[in-house]
Amino acid sequence: MDQRRDNLAQWAVAMIRQHSDFDVTAEMDMVSGDASFRRYFRLRCLNHSWIAVDAPADKEDNPRFVRIAQAWYKHDVVVPKVLAYDFDQGFMLLEDFGDQMLWPALHADGVSSATVQGLYEQAITQLLHIQDLPADNLPTYDAALLDQEMALFRDWLCVQQLGMTLSSAEEQLLADTFALLKANALAQPVVAVHRDYHSRNLMLRADGSLGVIDFQDAVAGPATYDLVSLLRDCYVRWPAALVDELAASYWQQARPRGIYLGEWNQFQRDFDFMGMQRHLKAAGIFARLNLRDGKSGYLADIPNTCQYLLEISGRYEECAAFHQWLAEVFIPQLDKLPAAGTDQRRDSSAE
Repeated sequence: MDQRRDNLAQWAVAMIRQHSDFDVTAEMDMVSGDASFRRYFRLRCLNHSWIAVDAPADKEDNPRFVRIAQAWYKHDVVVPKVLAYDFDQGFMLLEDFGDQMLWPALHADGVSSATVQGLYEQAITQLLHIQDLPADNLPTYDAALLDQEMALFRDWLCVQQLGMTLSSAEEQLLADTFALLKANALAQPVVAVHRDYHSRNLMLRADGSLGVIDFQDAVAGPATYDLVSLLRDCYVRWPAALVDELAASYWQQARPRGIYLGEWNQFQRDFDFMGMQRHLKAAGIFARLNLRDGKSGYLADIPNTCQYLLEISGRYEECAAFHQWLAEVFIPQLDKLPAAGTDQRRDSSAE
């Protein structure tokens, strides 16, 4: 028996009936859980549907979710409209964006390169809308958080998942690399950052437009963070020429909006270094999800994520020692990583 689910269903039905003429019943289908304590359910009536969210008040910051959702919705970011909420019970009722994530649409049989590029251009447009928003009311993506995230790579992937014993010289190498990436991130223009802006948190709606979900952890941080999350997605790999073309499209649109005023060479460096910071974080999280949470499906995403680290570090003299360590020490250890489980649900907000 799931009492919270039953209570959520009754509350959601009451909210729908209160604001519409639909005689919806309390039958809900599970949509997904994610990497937090939230659960999502779908209610249907005729050709209409709604998303009911179970987000326990003692574990989730629901007022923050609603505050961001309402602010972004008012400023042309395509996020689900908040239809009702009960903070005491930890319930929310949201507009339903459907269940088609961008990720499978990018891999559909017969999908053209023009379609892929068009979808990414849409995503960049949405990202620019987010970055046009004020960021001063969001938590700061500060030095402590950047350090905490990169430490996940060392602690969860290198030491715990791969069983590596790091020498003092290796510890110092990682510390120096983390410091370099942190300094670059903190020097970038500050904008509203979604933090998980990638192909599993963008929904392809019935009308062909993209919708943005899983935005509740938004912060004020580096301008290139969400873009590199999108274009060097841990779950997708695109040709470098396409990534460069889309990154240039963003840069050309961001400059006249005052979002990023630096020259192209500086932008490329910022984009690359921010990607390395993010991929360190993501690789560590994937290992943690396997070891701590029993979600072995994420092991499959670690090699691609770390391949980005190897490729990008090789472009910069400042990263030469880190690149050599990755190639000669880390990657051979990573090649021993066990195969990922096939029966694990991989959550959209895992990063």
